Amino acid sequence: MNTLSITTSIKIFSLLCISVLFAYSSSLYAREVSISNNLSYIDVDYKDNIIRIERNQNTQNILKGGFTKTSRNCPPFCVQPMQASSKVVTIGELEVIDFLALDVKQGSGLLIDARTEGWHKKGTIPGSINIPFTTFALDPTDKELRKAMITLGVIRKSAINDDDSFWGWMSGDSNNNKNWDFSGAKDIVLWCNGMWCGQSPRAIRSLLKHGYPENKIKYFRGGMQTWLILGLTVVKP
Repeated sequence: MNTLSITTSIKIFSLLCISVLFAYSSSLYAREVSISNNLSYIDVDYKDNIIRIERNQNTQNILKGGFTKTSRNCPPFCVQPMQASSKVVTIGELEVIDFLALDVKQGSGLLIDARTEGWHKKGTIPGSINIPFTTFALDPTDKELRKAMITLGVIRKSAINDDDSFWGWMSGDSNNNKNWDFSGAKDIVLWCNGMWCGQSPRAIRSLLKHGYPENKIKYFRGGMQTWLILGLTVVKP
């Protein structure tokens, strides 16, 4: 066998080895549990890190801890209506993932964990920011609310007097939002612990009282409960 034949044989053998290794690694890392028929995972930017949102690949995995409970005291943990408000759209997990992949990634939207800080620290949906529902119930003059509203793309109007009601009416604004300029308001999705949690519905109702546009708010009713039931990725801040 000449040198050329030996070289060719080595190359063929190497390619065969690579093919076998690739096939093995592909089977090793094949996903049995995708998010949907067309989506295995998404990568999101969370606190300057890339976090992969995917489902738990252990098909025998079951929930553990507090989210396995079926019954909680009501009040306060009462079953929430499907809609937080008549004109606020309620969405599910796939819509939240789409929102993260499109609106949040482009900077035009925010996914808001409306739970108190203690709940947030236990684990949150990657890509979320934490603004507790109590913040949105504050008075428009409160610095904490003003800071939160700026995050949402909303600024407080510089001058408020009796004429504001007239000019607000002329421009189509309701009296409720005479304190705020919503021209740059972001699209937002609010969530909390699930269908038994009233924190995000309360946040939504408070935002509506401030005049936040209903068409820019969405309610993820399933929250952390259904996120965990589906085995989706959770991070601890």
